[in-house]
Amino acid sequence: MDQKNHPRRGPRVTGVCVAWCLWALALTPAHADDVVAPTAGTPRQTVVPVLAAATQAALVAKSEPELEPRVTDLDWVDAARKREVPVRLYWPTQVAPDAQVPLVVFSHGIGSSRTGYSYLGKHFAAHGIASLHLQHVGSDRKVWFGNPFGIIGRLWSAASETEAIHRVRDLSFALDELLERSQYGARIDRARIAAAGHSYGANTVMLAAGATLQRNGFSVQFREPRIRAALLLSAPPFYGEPELNKILGAITLPSLHITATEDTIRVPGYYSPPADRLAVFDAAGSKVKALVVFEGGSHNIFTDRPASGGLTLNPRVKSATQDLTLAFLRSVFDASDEGMQQWPGKHGPLISRWINLAP
Repeated sequence: MDQKNHPRRGPRVTGVCVAWCLWALALTPAHADDVVAPTAGTPRQTVVPVLAAATQAALVAKSEPELEPRVTDLDWVDAARKREVPVRLYWPTQVAPDAQVPLVVFSHGIGSSRTGYSYLGKHFAAHGIASLHLQHVGSDRKVWFGNPFGIIGRLWSAASETEAIHRVRDLSFALDELLERSQYGARIDRARIAAAGHSYGANTVMLAAGATLQRNGFSVQFREPRIRAALLLSAPPFYGEPELNKILGAITLPSLHITATEDTIRVPGYYSPPADRLAVFDAAGSKVKALVVFEGGSHNIFTDRPASGGLTLNPRVKSATQDLTLAFLRSVFDASDEGMQQWPGKHGPLISRWINLAP
């Protein structure tokens, strides 16, 4: 059956709302920012009360300047697949020369590149965590180049099953290169590695985290065993699959899910509401998992775009996202829950829903 005539169905491996999702991201921000009311919360829902205006003003005060990381672009090639895997590494400059540092591997959405999501890479490095940002050459910024009448075809190709598999293999290959064949390998703490991604990148991370699919009567997995936690920003569901729980229930790693009440994908022929992001959270089998739904925002607010979701809201949500992702990594890597416990109190005015589950 032709997928293009059935916009709620996606490529068979990821089954994600990828092509239209990122077309909205790059071409139709006004549509992507349309308001869609979230569905009713589950019994586990925690609604954080809005604080007083004076408190809100205090929360947006600037923190001390962060130390600039060492930024290095590396142009790797996976000879086995004859595929380029460009990366950008944000390396912390404040750590001792012989110190072991944690690592986050970041996967971008369709149409982006290794230069994207720099606000997270810089923040992690400023707090002693290296951040490796991948560029997936089959679904990167090149989809926007060329004949404009061919853009839809390029997007569907970028969201294909073949590219979805290549993306998760890019992640594993990049870890091989960094850990085994680079000057940084001896400096990485291999017990403290996490993967993060936005939109299509979040689906790549879910595959690396253990999402299990059924193909021709067999279970198919692309689990990357070196990953200890998953950070999922605006994660689309696995459309085209019969039961989401059976796919994502296999993810047992600690997982952090970040979205917004207006994290909506609405373009001609395709619609995905914020409730889809919540379905991913509910289906994930992680015993330790957390969800934040920011009030307002947009699907694009978690990218480097400075205006998506509103000029005032955008930097505040980014700052809160920096704080939350760092607190989550500290809880996983260092067994320190203080940051996770304090986070909702610091950012209450921005939060529509907050759930923090632990055994």
